[in-house]
Amino acid sequence: MTPDRRWLVLGICCSALLLVSLDNTILNVALPSLRTDLHASVSGLQWTLDAYVVVLASLLMLSGSMADRFGRRRVFLTGLVMFTAGSTLCSLAPGLGWLIAFRAVQAVGGSMLSPVAMSIVTNVFTDPKERARAIGIWGGVVGISMAAGPIVGGALVGSVGWRSVFWINVPVGLGALALTLRYVPESRAPKPRRFDPAGQLLMILFLGSLTYGIIEGAAAFFGIAAAALVALLAVGIRRDEPLVEPRLFRSVPLAGATLTAVCTFAALAGFLFLTMLQLQERRGLSALAAGVHLLPMAVMCLVLAPVSGRLVGTRGPRLPLVLAGVALTASGVLFAVFRAESSDPLLFTAFVLFGAGFGLVNAPITNTAVSGLPRSRAGVAAALASTSRQVGTSLGVAVVGAHVGAAGWWIITGCGAAVLALGTITTGRWAARTAERAAARLDCDGCDQARVPVTTT
Repeated sequence: MTPDRRWLVLGICCSALLLVSLDNTILNVALPSLRTDLHASVSGLQWTLDAYVVVLASLLMLSGSMADRFGRRRVFLTGLVMFTAGSTLCSLAPGLGWLIAFRAVQAVGGSMLSPVAMSIVTNVFTDPKERARAIGIWGGVVGISMAAGPIVGGALVGSVGWRSVFWINVPVGLGALALTLRYVPESRAPKPRRFDPAGQLLMILFLGSLTYGIIEGAAAFFGIAAAALVALLAVGIRRDEPLVEPRLFRSVPLAGATLTAVCTFAALAGFLFLTMLQLQERRGLSALAAGVHLLPMAVMCLVLAPVSGRLVGTRGPRLPLVLAGVALTASGVLFAVFRAESSDPLLFTAFVLFGAGFGLVNAPITNTAVSGLPRSRAGVAAALASTSRQVGTSLGVAVVGAHVGAAGWWIITGCGAAVLALGTITTGRWAARTAERAAARLDCDGCDQARVPVTTT
């Protein structure tokens, strides 16, 4: 494949990632309008967001396995069709219950896009330095879409109405569908992984029960979630090719990337949930004005995401992760201690810091997740990173939404501090050696002709 063709494939895959990531955040700015038009409670608003991310997180690993078996291009195309159809249905939803159901349909399609696209990119870009640059662009798209969602949503909600936030997906989805048919090559894993129906059901039960318990305050569901998690790990140990492979977590970089993704996206989801409600309901800003307030955050993501990719390629993941942790923690402190939402200068500073942290963190998450593992496991590692992002988003909305106020900001601050600690611990030479040992133990059936190199500081 020529270099131009490779970068075109990356652009097509990034357009699908844009759809999935944008829908994680674009609806936040429409929450007050939904609350009025559909007579939704706070828990109803939480479910409008979490119905999407819980289903998405539950099915990402299954979709990655399906892509390895049936063809990545084929599953990618199916995801585009389902996501575009689900977006159309959401725009026509007559009530809150229907909207939540159609968001789940969207998520089924979305689960076939992000990890499958990452697997396509990983197999197209075989040169380590070129892959690092591609992952930097990939991370930039995640950062830009996450931060720009409220701005785009604010413009649409303020001018047309909340239903328009779903219309934007239709032309992008159709364009990506046409380009995929024309330019993206088909590929499969040399030895596809077996399906794990028991693991899949346990994953759905774990995430659904945990989210329901947090949002609705139902303590019994925490016990169900804990039992499902234990059973999921037990199934993973006994099966040869489980949905979640515990052996992968012997790699400290992979385990660290997973936890970092959870903490980062929990912070982002909680950050957007709180700021959009506070700016519109407490300060009386319009949807557009509230979205524009996030412009400094979006700009910092745009500027620093590709910088982060280059840093990962040249100096390893530690520096961008540490800087990201510092920036996210400082932003949370400005809200928790100094009430940044009440002062425009402090609010601007907090948004700049959060955007900088989020822009820096995505490239090292993805690169660290796949580093050191056989290329045949790259899709699984990428799916784990994507799943962790969605789990974090789900938990962020659920936990922070249940602690609106200073307590919510302290939770976000804690997530930033965790990113700082994980970035320091999981990116050194000791961590790199654990990744090499984990890769050596994995049975690749002759398919590990190349491993994604570990980058260290």
